[in-house]
Amino acid sequence: MSHDADAAPERPVLRIVRGDPDEVEIAALTAALTGLAAAQSGAAEPREEPMSLWGDPVAAVRHPAGRRPLRPGPHAWRASALPG
Repeated sequence: MSHDADAAPERPVLRIVRGDPDEVEIAALTAALTGLAAAQSGAAEPREEPMSLWGDPVAAVRHPAGRRPLRPGPHAWRASALPG
């Protein structure tokens, strides 16, 4: 005995009551409603942004002098302005 035969038919998620939309318009409507539902449900995961070197407490104690040693080379100027 199959459970598929016992199941009631599903109701459609969208029902067009007026007009004759094409596939692209229905896809756009579906995407908009899906995005709205996700925003309202709070299902979006909070993004964890990487910590800046300015706020990283580990960077301050990484070197005994409190600053990283400067090393010559390409783009060395970038490291010269960062803390610790």
